[in-house]
Amino acid sequence: MQAAETYSDRVVRQFAIMTIVWGVVGMAVGVLIAAQLIWPALNFDTPWLTYGRLRPLHTNAVIFAFGGSALFATSYYIVQRTCQVPLFLPRLAAFTFWGWQAVIVGAAITLPLGITQSKEYAELEWPLALLVAAVWVSYAIVYFGTIARRRVRHIYVANWFFAAFIITIAVLHIVNNLVIPVGLWKSYPIYSGVVDAMVQWWYGHNAVGFFLTAGFLGMMYYFVPKQAQRPIYSYRLSIIHFWALIAIYMWAGPHHLHYTTLPDWAQSLGMVFSLMLLAPSWGGMINGIMTLSGAWHKLRTDPILKFLIVSLSFYGIATFEGPVMSIKTVNALSHYTDWTVGHVHAGALGWVGFITMGSLYALIPRLYGLKQMYSIRLMDWHFWVATIGIVLYIASMWMAGVMQGLMWRAVNDDGTLTYSFIESISASYPYYMVRLAGGMLYLGGMFIMVYNVWKTIAMSRAPAEQPVVKTVAA
Repeated sequence: MQAAETYSDRVVRQFAIMTIVWGVVGMAVGVLIAAQLIWPALNFDTPWLTYGRLRPLHTNAVIFAFGGSALFATSYYIVQRTCQVPLFLPRLAAFTFWGWQAVIVGAAITLPLGITQSKEYAELEWPLALLVAAVWVSYAIVYFGTIARRRVRHIYVANWFFAAFIITIAVLHIVNNLVIPVGLWKSYPIYSGVVDAMVQWWYGHNAVGFFLTAGFLGMMYYFVPKQAQRPIYSYRLSIIHFWALIAIYMWAGPHHLHYTTLPDWAQSLGMVFSLMLLAPSWGGMINGIMTLSGAWHKLRTDPILKFLIVSLSFYGIATFEGPVMSIKTVNALSHYTDWTVGHVHAGALGWVGFITMGSLYALIPRLYGLKQMYSIRLMDWHFWVATIGIVLYIASMWMAGVMQGLMWRAVNDDGTLTYSFIESISASYPYYMVRLAGGMLYLGGMFIMVYNVWKTIAMSRAPAEQPVVKTVAA
């Protein structure tokens, strides 16, 4: 008798657990460097604990270790269920797990040692960049191979977002890491001057646009309807959202280079496309939130839906704020200030963090053969503690940023600066204290999640692989 076909969930479980582990690590480093901005002596006069070395470790750990592991876990889970087949080449999928963890460990070693390309979100030197490329190509083979073997004719919209994210990140990473190695841990980019800056921010902004937006929208389009037990509000809007987003996002990078030597026409192009992004971004937010039409009462009792819907609210905040900050006159006030830090964390903590936490709370019981998490109350506590933390964090940074921008541009009657730079830093200290408190609350929420997940897994026996659910192809 032929054995029943089962989903390849081992790699999904591995990535899901490591998402939480790396989330704690990355956010703990963030809390440490937030404290260092108040008490610089916390670097203990140790080079590898200085802010300049820990900050890229924090961004890489949160974006690629925490966020990346979440994307691997959810995309592998979703593509199997929506295509009704196990993963293509499960051993290659296993390589993507171990390869990705090797990249993260490599980053955790090299970045504190000062081994870096010094490019935002692309700090890893060429040996690790090569490993990233190998893992990513393998990821694409597994993912698209699974779609090619699907038993249903239709490709669900979540898979479109994951597919765009996988293809685009491969192109961005490879082009931005075209370098000439001059040693085992040193290289120089093939680009120079303003071209290097333009390529970097074509990569950097689209790392946000595709890694931190398109991929997580794939999560949203699966888990929000699934948890609400309702169809997506408008399937037509989801398709419009997809094509408009990927067509426009690619051109927004120059808004990071306002008032630089980048040609004015390129700066203006980045601004215009950034403003256009508001429409598809808010279309996706509305589509997700309106999926709860007729089911709003579920928010009172379902903390998973709270995470998912509030994440969409922060997606709306961040994707409104981003286009506004791309306007050159606004950017003249906001650039280089903590307003930018507040904007980034509205997206990272509110959108990326909450959609990930909600998705994992929905996913982990299913992966371990259970109906729900160990404690609904702990999930509620996590939600409220983290929400308060986000509000404290981003509000303090918004206020600090506007204050800094106004202080830096204030001039006396004779044209001299009214305030020195160090005076603006001194005035920022109260806001830095509030930010630290917000970050500690958010990290505390992660520890609540760790305990809840650990107790949930302990309730389960060894997880049995789930049989493939087959329906008649549409």
